[in-house]
Amino acid sequence: MNPRLRRIVILLLVAAALVWSQVAHRGGKGDAELAVSAVAPDELHMGSLTLEPCDIGRRGNGAPTLRAYCTGFDVPENHAAPDGRHIKLRVAIVRAEAAQAEPDLVTFLDGGPGGAATEDYPSIAGAFEPLRKQRAVLLVDQRGTGGSNALACDDEKKEQADARSKSAGGPPGTEALRACLARLAPHAAPQYYATTDAVEDLELVRRALGAPQLDLIGVSYGTRMAQQYARRYPRGVRTIVLDSAVPDTLALGSEHARNLEDVLVALFKRCAADRGCSMRYGDPYATLQRLLERLRAHPQQLTLRDPFTFRVQQKTIDAGVLTQLVRLYAYSPYTAALLPYVLAEADAGHYEPLLGQAQVVIGDVSDSMTGGMSLSVTCAEDVDRLKPNPADAHTVMGNAIVDWLLKACPQWPHGERPAGFNDPLTGAVPVLLLAGERDPVTPPRYATQIARTLPRSRVLQVKAQGHGLLAVGCMPRLVDEFLRKADAASLDARCLDQLGDTPFFIDANGSNP
Repeated sequence: MNPRLRRIVILLLVAAALVWSQVAHRGGKGDAELAVSAVAPDELHMGSLTLEPCDIGRRGNGAPTLRAYCTGFDVPENHAAPDGRHIKLRVAIVRAEAAQAEPDLVTFLDGGPGGAATEDYPSIAGAFEPLRKQRAVLLVDQRGTGGSNALACDDEKKEQADARSKSAGGPPGTEALRACLARLAPHAAPQYYATTDAVEDLELVRRALGAPQLDLIGVSYGTRMAQQYARRYPRGVRTIVLDSAVPDTLALGSEHARNLEDVLVALFKRCAADRGCSMRYGDPYATLQRLLERLRAHPQQLTLRDPFTFRVQQKTIDAGVLTQLVRLYAYSPYTAALLPYVLAEADAGHYEPLLGQAQVVIGDVSDSMTGGMSLSVTCAEDVDRLKPNPADAHTVMGNAIVDWLLKACPQWPHGERPAGFNDPLTGAVPVLLLAGERDPVTPPRYATQIARTLPRSRVLQVKAQGHGLLAVGCMPRLVDEFLRKADAASLDARCLDQLGDTPFFIDANGSNP
């Protein structure tokens, strides 16, 4: 693989894997913060909690880390049985720069479901820098993720169990789920790890911190968490930012195939209308269909180097890996611009770049998203409303996600969706919704639907952008202004109009001049 392209791909795809459209790079201000931390207090006292200096972030492969203040917070695993088993939540505070900070806390609610706030925050910390001038940031790893009793199993053992399941003729992953549950049993009961349980956790943390009001900033699945918390505890919420929002009325997974298909069709139509792209690649959608058919019939086994460790390894690429890769590329306009190039290379028999990039994307998602917690959420809240859609059968994704969930959830212990869970959020809380025009997961119509029942809300639809908008263009400044004024209607968002299409990669060196 071309070294220059490899460097570009690794930088871009880490952003896509974390379901953000851009990774916000920390500049001189971040370095200054690290220097100040050497003389920062040894403890931070908020409410009844004492937090100590810590490093937050995901270690390895050059991922950024930050200094913060952390503590373990005790909660009942089953809130209905407080005398039963308890678990620890990882709670972190990133201090405000001001000596006298505002009393409300900016609260980052991670996506997924399965992302851990303290692990993912450093990668988008730049988007929060304007907010931190006057406000501290609260990070709570949602139960079942990160440092909060993660529902994670050993990947190698899961792969071995999955292979046994396939050899026995069972559904893919059947044995892996059983093996995972056996490993979790000593310390976790997965039926208590859904959104409603996490809402109660967040309220207990807020009270322990002295009951400040929260400025909720939810991304992707985190927007469900924000809406559910605001419904249950409206007095605890000052403002809400919903980035790439999921309506409470939606069953997660029900529209993934159609949403991705719409974005891919539009992307490849744009390539056809671009002279350089169309001359170089012809019809990328036809190329993708040809590749999927070929890989369904003949998965490719390749010898290549790991993109991080550079060790030689044997890997297989099949239609499922290609589908995951295409979906994750579509999250960001920068990675989407690479799709015609990598598909054409694979179609010419050069699978190594495609598989190497798949390892970067899919491997990083596996590291950052806790699969067990995702099942606990989806099986409790969505699966009873899912069924295969014949209209999706011929899309790139098809009904694979729905089929998998319908097989997995009967085996995975899960709770039930409480009454009113799917009701739209109402009330007078100020809400700012961010929507990417080309979001393959949560299209702008979702944000528009949520805003209908929120009289003090506003949707900022950003052209030519995908999934996750907190760090895009002037958005950090707009979000800061919204929190300061608690008024979405007064924002002058014309600065977002400067964003436009990302040129397609014509070869390994990038786009045409």
